[in-house]
Amino acid sequence: SETAQLDTLNSPYAILMDASTGEVLAEQNADTQMYPASMTKILTAVTAMESVNSLDEIVTMPYEIYATLYEEGASMAGFEAGEQASVRQLLYGVILPSGAECCIALADLIDGSESAFVQRMNEKAQALGMSSTHFVTCTGLHDAQHYSTVRDIAVLLQYALQSSDFREIFTAHSYSVAPTAQHPEGFTFYSTMFQSLGDASVTGGEILGGKTGYTSLAGNTLVTCVERDGVRLIAVVMKAQSTHYTDTKAMLDYGYALAEA
Repeated sequence: SETAQLDTLNSPYAILMDASTGEVLAEQNADTQMYPASMTKILTAVTAMESVNSLDEIVTMPYEIYATLYEEGASMAGFEAGEQASVRQLLYGVILPSGAECCIALADLIDGSESAFVQRMNEKAQALGMSSTHFVTCTGLHDAQHYSTVRDIAVLLQYALQSSDFREIFTAHSYSVAPTAQHPEGFTFYSTMFQSLGDASVTGGEILGGKTGYTSLAGNTLVTCVERDGVRLIAVVMKAQSTHYTDTKAMLDYGYALAEA
């Protein structure tokens, strides 16, 4: 049977991993430190989930966090200052619409400040063997000292997907928040990945979920997990100009061709 060939990728940093075994099937500059942008939020979610007593715990959104986030142009899920939300709702807000206010509210709840929570995130990263990762924020907003590698992000997602709570959030296309005082009708947010992907069947397999990211310095970043015929693959792309979906698809096609060979 023919061995699958992976043509050169447009993205300088890319990796393809078998999610079941952790085996790396293809890589390009997998250990070069790069800005992960919002892929950071996977570690934010995992750390928060493992640090709270209950996902049903209620949080009041802190008033003082909004000015800075608006100033930084951070992406928001739509929770307003003073609004009450459960930890679970905030986790959906972190992963699907990439809501920065949800990240900061969770950090404040768990450790009283973003910097203390980020220390906890970095400890978790080290424990997972993400040896080339160092985070400064829980949102992924740009900082020269905030970096990771495609290999570390793949390791992170492989670990995260072992949690059924995380899987449920990561694989959702949308999530509806029940009515609150600030949103009497409730509101719904959507997965940035499924929205920008459009057709989720591009790979002939099912895209279980993913996390997009973008800053001018990080370029387009994307981590996805796809399953086909029982084979689950994780693909991570960083610093793509606009080809993160093309590159992801090329890697996945390669991985599935290998599996069938």
